[in-house]
Amino acid sequence: MRGKWWVPYAFLAPPLVMYSIWVLLPIFQTLYLSFTNWDGVSPSINFVGLSNFKRLFEDPYFVTSLWNNVKWLVGFTMISVPGGLGIAMFLNQKFTGSKVYKVLMYLPMTLSFVVIGQMWSWILEPQGALNSFLNLFGIHEIGWLSDPDIVTYSLIMAALWRQIPYAMVIFLAGLNQVPSELVEAAYVDGANSWQRFFHVILPMLRPATVVAITVNIIDSLRAFDIVYVMTRGGPFYSSSVMANYMYIQAFNNYQMGYGAAIAVIQFLITLGFIVIYMRNVLRREEA
Repeated sequence: MRGKWWVPYAFLAPPLVMYSIWVLLPIFQTLYLSFTNWDGVSPSINFVGLSNFKRLFEDPYFVTSLWNNVKWLVGFTMISVPGGLGIAMFLNQKFTGSKVYKVLMYLPMTLSFVVIGQMWSWILEPQGALNSFLNLFGIHEIGWLSDPDIVTYSLIMAALWRQIPYAMVIFLAGLNQVPSELVEAAYVDGANSWQRFFHVILPMLRPATVVAITVNIIDSLRAFDIVYVMTRGGPFYSSSVMANYMYIQAFNNYQMGYGAAIAVIQFLITLGFIVIYMRNVLRREEA
């Protein structure tokens, strides 16, 4: 056996090599490009130091994109997580047709954001289903995707259609781990539904809640597909997010160095939340 110490490493080598090529190497390449003014085409790459990062926070469109990501983060954490928990609590009960409702609620999860974006583009267009429905109540056409003041909220609303079921699945898995004996004991002691929820069920759902919040934060920061499909970041960059703005600058405007700087900022913000999450997980395991 001593002569075959290398066998485990031989199995690990292929995935580690692929991970290094497809993940680690691009990260370092992007970090390097963020300090250059490369256009993505010319063979010469000029080092410009921190100029791209200084330019970022003087760029009103990047500030708008960053602020829109904050809106996505708030929307995903303040609506998706409570909404998913509420639906999970309802569907966790035994009633006729509960499995059918679970399947119907899960259906949006089977669609990509590209498909969802196309569907909601038809719903939110000026003569779309939503405006046609509102016309029945005397509400005139609303520019869901053309009004700079509401377009970002329209995109978040469309994304939540898929994101809430995601949180629901996480909480349903967490509810299966809650001992029914504890809930029954609280009922016998005279606790009402709200008391059982806040003092018994919710504390037991803490791991699922942390996972749901973390996943939604990360998803909000990497929002791209649905924005690109529905508005391309318009009108006038009012619905742009960091990933979308990075794509435009790097591949449409041929400012690869500037786009890389945007990607680095987005990566560092996301990494910060991941580090916080991992610290909590490790602290819980040590305890």
